[in-house]
Amino acid sequence: MDALNPTHSFDLAVTPLREVNAALHAAADGDVVIANPLGAHSVAVGLNAPLKVTIDGHVGYYAAGMNQQAEVVIEGNAGTGVAENMMSGTVVVKGNASQSAGATAHGGLLVIEGDAAARCGISMKGVDIVVGGDVGHSSAFMAQAGRLVIRGDAGHGLGDSVYETRMYVRGEVASLGADCIVKPMREEHVAELAGLLKAAGFDDDPADYRRYGSARELYHFHSDNSSAY
Repeated sequence: MDALNPTHSFDLAVTPLREVNAALHAAADGDVVIANPLGAHSVAVGLNAPLKVTIDGHVGYYAAGMNQQAEVVIEGNAGTGVAENMMSGTVVVKGNASQSAGATAHGGLLVIEGDAAARCGISMKGVDIVVGGDVGHSSAFMAQAGRLVIRGDAGHGLGDSVYETRMYVRGEVASLGADCIVKPMREEHVAELAGLLKAAGFDDDPADYRRYGSARELYHFHSDNSSAY
């Protein structure tokens, strides 16, 4: 299948998910609506074409995982691991997301308009994640690259063992994880944050945010501590 034009619809109450995903993998472009997801797992995974996919309802685990190029909009809540290992493209969750949203993702933009549960952005490797509400504990744990924007509050252990990911939080942080500290908001960070918010459809004042990042004490060798290695 070379294209899905004009807007093509699938109904998961009628068509098996395996067939729907296979059709999406075979398509070169097009607009797609997936009806009645009913919490199914692995909806619209592994896409690698400039598709526009709207999922009309709630999804289960790993929706839009491994995404490349596609724009995926979930008109509901998402289960564990939404946009896990995403490489590029855009994934938007109109509701809330369960734990490990955007885990290990290398690129693209993940927008969660509601809240995200524990471990949002765990081990992220270059993705940009914007959360409209709160995030749970251990978010950005071992996050290596990319940016995480939290418009609400953050749970305990934010940025534990973080590498070079930058985190911007508007609300309160319950506690910071190991090696995570508050860092100054310079002009380039204000501009960066403004761009991320605009891309996600928000118009907050970047001055309301604080920046967090690595103190860079955990991943540098110190000869004075050689006996501990």
